[in-house]
Amino acid sequence: MTYRNDCTLPNEILEQIAEQGLGYLPELIRLVVNAVMKAERQQYLGVAPYERSEKRRDQANGFKSKTMRTRLGEIEFAIPQVREGEFYPQALEKGLRSERALTMALAEMYVQGTSTRKVNAIVERLCGSQVSSSLVSKATAELDPLLEAWRNRPLGEICYLFLDARYEKVRMDGQVVDIAVLIAQAVGRDGKRRVLGVALGLGEAETFWRAFLQSLIQRGLRGVRLITSDDHAGLRQALRAMFGGVPWQRCQYHLQQNAMNYVPRREMLREVAADIRTVFNAPTVQRLRLI
Repeated sequence: MTYRNDCTLPNEILEQIAEQGLGYLPELIRLVVNAVMKAERQQYLGVAPYERSEKRRDQANGFKSKTMRTRLGEIEFAIPQVREGEFYPQALEKGLRSERALTMALAEMYVQGTSTRKVNAIVERLCGSQVSSSLVSKATAELDPLLEAWRNRPLGEICYLFLDARYEKVRMDGQVVDIAVLIAQAVGRDGKRRVLGVALGLGEAETFWRAFLQSLIQRGLRGVRLITSDDHAGLRQALRAMFGGVPWQRCQYHLQQNAMNYVPRREMLREVAADIRTVFNAPTVQRLRLI
C-alpha cells in the first residue's frame, strides 16, 4: 500500500494502523506521548541535541520507564530524565492527574464500605480493566497523609463537647478483635457542630480516654462550657482528671437505652421510652410536674 508523501507519520506506523485499526491506539499514544515528552525536555534544556552553549540549563540523562493505567489499558512510557534539575514533562503530568483522580475514587469507594470485589467490577465496567486488591490498598494508603493532617489540625475555643465510642472489628495479629473508636465532637462559638478527632483504643479504660483528651488539649482545645457523654467509668475518671471544673451531663440517648434494661416486661418498652422522651422534652420544671 502506498501513502501520500505529505503524511508526517512513518510508513511502518501507517502499516500498523492499517493492519490493527483501533487496536493500535495504545501503541500510537505511547509513541506520540514519548515524542512530546522528549521535545519538552529539549525545550527545557534550552539547546539542540549535542549543542554546546552557555544557554544549556542541564544535561539529558536517559529515560525512566513508567506504566500508567489509561482508558485504553496499561501503557508503558519512557520518561525523559535530566541530570540535576527537577524536570517532569507536562504531557505526562496531566495523565497523572487523571490517574490520581482514579486512585482517589478507588480509595473513597473502599472507605465508604465497598468491597474490593465490587470496586474491581466498577472499574472494569468504567475503564475496561481490572484492579488488584494491592492497588486498592495502595489507593487507601494515599489517604493516610490527609487523615493524619486532619487528626493533627489545630483546635480552638469550643462551647460544648460530646464524647462517645463505637466498636469496630479489626484484624490484629491474624485475629479479628473489637477495637474502640473514641470520638470527640463539638459545637463551636459559631453554632456549628464538627468532629474534633478520633482515636483507637483496646477499650474504654481511663488510660485510653485520658490520652485522647490530652491530645485534644495539646492541639489547642479550650473554652469548654459543658461536656456530654455516657456514664462509662473509665471516661468519667478521665474527665475528672482532664476537665475537672467543667460541668458534665449524661447523654439522654444512653440514659434511655440503659433505662430499657430495667423494664420488667417487653410490652412496656414503648410506653416507658415515650415517657422518658416526654420528660426530656419538657420545656420547664413546672410543665414536667403537670405530666
